[in-house]
Amino acid sequence: MGDSRLLAGLLALPLAGLVAGCGVRTDLKPALAHNLPVAPTGRPDRPATAELLMPGSVARPTNSVELRVRSEPRGDDPFDLPPKD
Repeated sequence: MGDSRLLAGLLALPLAGLVAGCGVRTDLKPALAHNLPVAPTGRPDRPATAELLMPGSVARPTNSVELRVRSEPRGDDPFDLPPKD
């Protein structure tokens, strides 16, 4: 009895993934009673849906840290304090 439930669960999981991934891909539009957000201050027009969905530079920052190629001694850490007694 327990093995058949496990087998059914294992078969249902990929099937659920296939069903969830077969949605129709169309342009997004606001619901009937709603409108797109108003234009930002200083901008004469409202941004399009595609423009609103693009992540900004804050959401996807560029990597500006150079990787270390060799070992270097660490500098003094002012926050590395000994424990209090």
